[in-house]
Amino acid sequence: MTAPRVWTRVVIVPTLLLALAACAKNGERAQEAGAVAADAAVASPEGAFLAYEHDVQVQLEAAQIAPRIQQVAQACQNAKFGECAVLQVDQRSGEQPSGEVKVRIAPKGVESLIGLAGEGGKLQARNTRAEDLAQQVADTALTKARLEKEHARLLSYQDRGDLKIEDLMAITTRLSEIEAGVEQANKDAAQQRRRIDTQLVTMHFDTTSGQRSRSEIGEALSESGSILSASVAFLIRAAAALLPVAVLALIAAWGVRAWWRRRRRKP
Repeated sequence: MTAPRVWTRVVIVPTLLLALAACAKNGERAQEAGAVAADAAVASPEGAFLAYEHDVQVQLEAAQIAPRIQQVAQACQNAKFGECAVLQVDQRSGEQPSGEVKVRIAPKGVESLIGLAGEGGKLQARNTRAEDLAQQVADTALTKARLEKEHARLLSYQDRGDLKIEDLMAITTRLSEIEAGVEQANKDAAQQRRRIDTQLVTMHFDTTSGQRSRSEIGEALSESGSILSASVAFLIRAAAALLPVAVLALIAAWGVRAWWRRRRRKP
């Protein structure tokens, strides 16, 4: 074996293998970093009370829309990308099928679910917005604390033995009102927490622009017969309506002409 071949096998080949391995690792790290960045982009900052909502427009081939809607809904129901609840599924068939899926999902699964929705298609548009619930959360907590404090004070009054019947009845009524208020505050707090801990994602599915153009042309061709029939029917109706007027006009013109001729003949 010659020296150049030995040099190639001993030095160059291992170097190339190491370089390829490094590139593969860098690619994996880049993908992981991208996934982390995508998740971080929609996660509420620590200590914030932000309720995120996402609207996504996805274009797919017509035959893919119905299966994709079912696939996205099942992925959510099976918690494929984390805690998820399907809120609405809307599917419309025909020459231009379309649909919509609305879910509430944990922040870490938002990007994965959107990626599944747009797989093999085109992400036409996306809108992400957040509502700051800090004031609502604070108001709910303050209301609950105030009611609980009043409830405890009334309970201490209720234990007194010198209360009149009417005072006791008033305290009992007020305690019932306070308990209903505390229950409502707990419901409001739970709903606010749900909006903060999960995110609303609405995915709209539509056909591609090329398919819509072809569908519109086909629809126009299919409607051309009915349009022509309607136009002919309109002309027939118009002619039927104008026929008596035309007859009267001809009779009047004939009478005027005859009168004019007789007048010209007179000396």
